[in-house]
Amino acid sequence: MNALTRTGLAILIIVIVILAIGGGYWWYASSQPGKTTTSPSTTSPTTTTQGGGGATTTTSPTTTTAKQVTITVIGPWSGTSAEYFKAVIGNFTAKYPNIKVNYISKRAEDLAKTAPLQFAAGKTPADVIITPWAWWIVEMAKKGYVVDISDMINPNDYIGGIVDKVTYNGKIYGAPFTMWLKPGFWYRKSFFQQHGLSEPKTWDEFLNLLDQIKQINGIQNPIVTGDGVGWPESDIVEHFLITFGGPDLQYKLINCEVKFNDPQVKDIIKNKLVPLIKNGYFSEPIEWTQAVDEWWSGKYALYFMGTWITGRVDDPNDLDFFPLPGAKGVVGGADYGFIPKFTDKMDAAKTFLKFIATEGQMYHVAGPAGKIPTYKKISVDKLWKPMQSVYQKILNLGMEIVPDLDDSVGGDWQTLFWDQLKLLWAEPDQVDQILDTLTQQHPACQSSS
Repeated sequence: MNALTRTGLAILIIVIVILAIGGGYWWYASSQPGKTTTSPSTTSPTTTTQGGGGATTTTSPTTTTAKQVTITVIGPWSGTSAEYFKAVIGNFTAKYPNIKVNYISKRAEDLAKTAPLQFAAGKTPADVIITPWAWWIVEMAKKGYVVDISDMINPNDYIGGIVDKVTYNGKIYGAPFTMWLKPGFWYRKSFFQQHGLSEPKTWDEFLNLLDQIKQINGIQNPIVTGDGVGWPESDIVEHFLITFGGPDLQYKLINCEVKFNDPQVKDIIKNKLVPLIKNGYFSEPIEWTQAVDEWWSGKYALYFMGTWITGRVDDPNDLDFFPLPGAKGVVGGADYGFIPKFTDKMDAAKTFLKFIATEGQMYHVAGPAGKIPTYKKISVDKLWKPMQSVYQKILNLGMEIVPDLDDSVGGDWQTLFWDQLKLLWAEPDQVDQILDTLTQQHPACQSSS
């Protein structure tokens, strides 16, 4: 072996030793926990395509798809009202595509009969439940059936007093949704123009208006009375009480600081409302949605109803209202969502509830649902145009928003109230007995006696 050969062999051995040492170190380092800084792979999948210039490689981003979940939501809206709420759901699912919503319509009075039985068995009919009955949410919370959402709701973000209704022992159990108002008697502008009628400014003018309407051919009664389970009559009665007794009377009746058989209340009902019923100014009670159609067709001229009526007529621009002359209060109330403790989809339920309590309200008030937001961060200019004029008129009249009387008292008394007022329309001479019954059965009056 010559010197050149020996030199080359030595170099080769040195190279082999270096590679062996380096490989050994690499194996050792990679096998030790915590010794490497490998991060989770963010590499996009590659796709190789064969083009005219040869193979090219393109990358497309990888998206991690969240687990799909479907929640069930129960609410009080049906028919066209349900469609307006589904617009809210549509915007929710667009923002949160991994959460699907199955909506079920159920009246508050029916839900209050069946859901407690399911709760008592540790089950729930829905993951989120929406109801206008704040008192019922509190009752369910007292029994331990409702999730505390105090960390989700800031009362300062809402119209004053709205959150108080679903607060118990300092904890919040309901999330406010949008709000309705019951401002007065609705009429068609074209009907008033056609017959030379105008809004009354005094009680006497109101009576004269009813007489004028009564003489119009084709009119069955000046005012149509909505019915169902009796709540439309309660709205009329409350409006009379607030007009002639002031907004404070509403609060005092709720708390039994004033009783229904009090001389002040009797005077309003017996001398203002009962004569109108007896003289045929009000129709016999008609199912309230049917009453909308018959009133709009011209069988009746006036209809006392909530602001949701704006979305139930063919031309809301032909719609206007007036309160009883002198009224300084308007009944208003919100729908509330809550989460039963028995849901197995808590995170998705909370996401939906937070949405409808905040930005989701915008999608409800922007359409013909006839609602206003309770969430103060939504501007009034987001309201559906016909509702903007309604709300502005209420503000111009200086009407204070007061709580719904029977919704506030709640319980069995609420349905008693409705039944007794249906009796008042059928047998107005029974007014004294009716007011005595409402006083005797009022829960606040019973507890104070």
